Amino acid sequence: MSRAEKPILVFQTDFTYAEGAVSSMYGVVKTVDRELEIFDGTHQLPKFDTWSASYRLYQSLPFWPKGTIYVSVVDPGVGTSRRACVAKTCDGYYIVTPDNGALTHVKRYMGIEAVREIDETVNRYPSTRGVAVFGGRDVFGYTAARLASGIIDFEGVGPEYPVEEIVTHAIPEPEIGEDGASGILEIDDPNFGNAWSNIPTDRFCEAGFAYGDMVRVCLKKNGTIVFDEVVRFDRSFGFVEPGMPILYNNELEKLALAVCQGSFIETYGVAFGPDWTIAVSTPSGSPLSL
Repeated sequence: MSRAEKPILVFQTDFTYAEGAVSSMYGVVKTVDRELEIFDGTHQLPKFDTWSASYRLYQSLPFWPKGTIYVSVVDPGVGTSRRACVAKTCDGYYIVTPDNGALTHVKRYMGIEAVREIDETVNRYPSTRGVAVFGGRDVFGYTAARLASGIIDFEGVGPEYPVEEIVTHAIPEPEIGEDGASGILEIDDPNFGNAWSNIPTDRFCEAGFAYGDMVRVCLKKNGTIVFDEVVRFDRSFGFVEPGMPILYNNELEKLALAVCQGSFIETYGVAFGPDWTIAVSTPSGSPLSL
């Protein structure tokens, strides 16, 4: 297999660059095959947060070439009985990850065709068999490199198990109608401070809302109102003055909240997760709620 034919490897972790974990993980990849291309997704995922790992995987995976092998390592259960796996998506990507919720969004929105548990008697870096705490280097990075180099094929990863057994987080379905829409805040944009919902913009517009409308947005955490204001709904941030909140269409074509040239999450004390709900309605309407 020529270098041009070998899949790209992309890594995301919660390791940061504060010490040598990323470097040693990539060293193992190059030890297997020096021709393999390695790219960073992010190494700044929140520690132990498998929900964020799942969302960031879904956010970026579809924009890589088909056949890319994406290694996602947020592994609070490292060294325990949780499965280490490789999943093959319905459109031809491979994901090497602990099966601990990190496949939730890809399974829901992209589909997983098959999943195999990594056979660590074969697919484990040979000199570290006494180490239980660094699966990213010793199991996931090593297995991904062997798969990308052609040393093993997908069947060579290990035994297949039912896709239905993949561990997933619960994702509430958004509700959309003529009176408005409701959903959850699924994730944030930590650099710019935007809050992203799970409400598809196209379905929101099909329900009768349009760019330029003023809409009422109500955010709650565990049922307690945190934000309840009338804001503009538009395509991008610059349709309001700096410092003003706006509801906009984000990069994944879902409704999101921002403050123009500011941080929505810092200004209003907002976070994300299934306990954070969003309801959008006409300015005089009563917000829907999940």
